[in-house]
Parts: sequence; structure tokens; C-alpha cells
Amino acid sequence: MSTWTRITTEQRGHVYLIGLNRPEKLNAADEQMLQEISLAYGELDKNPQLRVGLVFAHGDHFTAGLDLNDVGPKLASGALAMVPEGGLDPWGMSTRQVSKPVVMAIQGTCFTLGVELALASEIIVAAENARFAQLEVTRGILPFGGGTIRFPQAAGWSNAMRYLLTGESFDANEAMRMSLVTEVVAAGQEFNRALELATRIAEQAPLAVQATLASARGMTPEADREKLMVVDRLKKLMKTNDVQRGMQAFASKTPAKFEGD
Repeated sequence: MSTWTRITTEQRGHVYLIGLNRPEKLNAADEQMLQEISLAYGELDKNPQLRVGLVFAHGDHFTAGLDLNDVGPKLASGALAMVPEGGLDPWGMSTRQVSKPVVMAIQGTCFTLGVELALASEIIVAAENARFAQLEVTRGILPFGGGTIRFPQAAGWSNAMRYLLTGESFDANEAMRMSLVTEVVAAGQEFNRALELATRIAEQAPLAVQATLASARGMTPEADREKLMVVDRLKKLMKTNDVQRGMQAFASKTPAKFEGD
């Protein structure tokens, strides 16, 4: 894809920079952004000159998650196309994943699918002003990008359930305590530190790096099977009345009153 509208890309040595570029919308992901991220991951995977991905965001925030105004109706109808031809699944919702390491630089808001994008990476550098949240239960849905799988694995069951089941937000230091974040740095330094780490990885033997990554991922085959079931669960939830209540509450910025139907 030669022209990006929602992201930026740059090759810096053997590091592939992927920048979320919708700052006026808190980098909320509409369908176009989801597809462009997927295509950029596809390029990272197939280009032999690229050894490491570095995902960051333009503006003051990483991402507020999904743009529900754009994505919500398409999710409900099953028409959302997140992984176009030539792309890869950055969230690991299927068994097909990018074969090269990905480093994240996160600042400001990192909610819902943004958390799941980070959890599917290898190294996360967070600014001290970063805040995280899995808000799906407040909308009547579930984290369908791997959050229900990787969050408990990284943070421990009780830690993960506190935030997955309440929708509460937490800061960067809490994220590091739960092993969701690798390192916390001063605001404004997250990109430079992430680039430093990505460059160091890119200096190592590429095939050895990829083999190490594949070996580590292969330790959790049961998680891969679960990923294939999450989207089916999401489709069922999208047909419930509670989802409509959740979406309306989000749009009106009022608490949702769920009825369980």
C-alpha cells in the first residue's frame, strides 16, 4: 500500500516504524486504520530488510481503542474487515502472526484494542503518563483481540479479572507491576527508548531472533485454540440488546443499565 491515510511508516535501518496517525480522534481505530495496521504488519513480516517493528502514535495519546461510530455497526453485521489480503493479524486473533518482534511506545490513553495490540507485542515501553483500560464489559462486548488470553497470562488471574470485569483504568506503574509493561520512562522519552531497544534487537542474528520468538510463542497452544472461538462469542454478543445499551451509554457519556438480554 503506497499511500497511508491512518498510519505512517518509515524504515530506519532494519527497524520498521509504524505510527498511528489519527491524533484528532485520539487515534481511535476505524476500519481503514485497522486494515492499514494489518497491511503494515504484513510488510514487516515479508520484507527481509525489516527485522523489528516499532509501533508508536502521533499526538498525545496512543489510542482510545475502536472508533465505535465506524466499527460498531460493522461488527454487529459481521461486515468488519480487519485483515485485508496481504495483511497480518496484529492482535493474534487467529494463529497467523507476524514472525518478527514488535516493540511498542505508549503514551497517554491506551484503551481496549490498544491494550490488546500492546499485549500481542514483545516489548512495551510506556510513558509515565500512560493509562490503560479494557472497557469492553462497559459496552456489552468482550476483548476480542486476545485480551482475555494474554492479560491473565501476563498479570495473573486476579489482577486481570479486576480490570477485565470492572472496566477500571490503571496507570503505567500498575501496568508494569502486572508485567503488562516492560519499562516506564518519563513522558516524551518512550519513543527514543523503544527505538533503542528495537535497534538492539535488529543488530542480532535475524533467524535466531525469529526462531526464539516462535519457540516462546509455541509454549501456549491452548491459547491459539481459544483465539479462534473469541470472535464467534463476540458475534453473538453483538446481537444482544445490552450491546445497544452499552453503545448508547458510550455515545451519551452516561452509565449503562444492562438487563442481561
